[in-house]
Amino acid sequence: MAFVHAEIASQPDCWREAALLAPTVAEHLPRPGERVAVVGCGTSWFMATAYAGLREAAGHGETDAFQASEFPTGRRYDRLIAVTRSGTTTEVLELLAALRGQCPTTVIVGDPASPAVDVASAVVAMPFADERSVVQTRFATTALALLRAHLGDNLAALSADAEVAVRAPLPIDPASIGQVTFLGRGWTIGLAQEAALKCREAATFWAEAYPAMDYRHGPISVAAPGRLVWAFGDIPEGLAEDVAATGAAFVHSRTHGCRAVLTSWAAGRTPVDPMADLILAQRFAVALATSRGLDPDAPRHLTRSVVLA
Repeated sequence: MAFVHAEIASQPDCWREAALLAPTVAEHLPRPGERVAVVGCGTSWFMATAYAGLREAAGHGETDAFQASEFPTGRRYDRLIAVTRSGTTTEVLELLAALRGQCPTTVIVGDPASPAVDVASAVVAMPFADERSVVQTRFATTALALLRAHLGDNLAALSADAEVAVRAPLPIDPASIGQVTFLGRGWTIGLAQEAALKCREAATFWAEAYPAMDYRHGPISVAAPGRLVWAFGDIPEGLAEDVAATGAAFVHSRTHGCRAVLTSWAAGRTPVDPMADLILAQRFAVALATSRGLDPDAPRHLTRSVVLA
């Protein structure tokens, strides 16, 4: 488990590096008012979803996120951003090739020598955030950190929150949980989806993700003692009480024990950023794998990049 542990722990430094990189690549990133599409696969798609929510909410322009395989090629965008750690993913390469000459494309990639570099209009390379583990952690969050820095977010504060998140105790014992549902609102829906994916990938564990407002429209029926609901960011009024009535455990930035540590440390800045909470969820997934006798560096049926024949 040496790879994934070290890569999770390195995220604060990677986010700081992203903050330094952002102004040097600004010309390749979306300008205010542009209509933008962001694509990826798996984890990268969830980071695209989070960024799209943040950018549009901040008033920078219409922003859509798509799985690379499902991009609507008939729509017109001013710019497309592709997030791909390896730069070898088949669906991303095919889309970049199809859009060549039709739309400016920027690829955010870990490997600056990858095939994606040759088919995109512009490249933002982040070799400092590349990974050896199959399970993505630091590359994806660093790509989101870079995009957030470009939006003007405070990455110094975000990285400081991350420093605590890599060391704080987990909010709940993974071995005591039989199922987990992650919830988000707005941009944190992407974080919730990513947290659930980490549990499925690393630990082959039953994990789901939903928009927090939609959770009571059916998914809450699986909540029960021995199960967990973990919410990122703002939550609807009454949600915590509704979860408590099911007997399930509830983790949220303003309620769980680890968060109390973060809140105390970051006096006057509460709650801390949901991306720091995602680090805790990554660590939770790795601990789940360990408690189940699994190696999160060798997830079942997965490879580091999906390359189709």
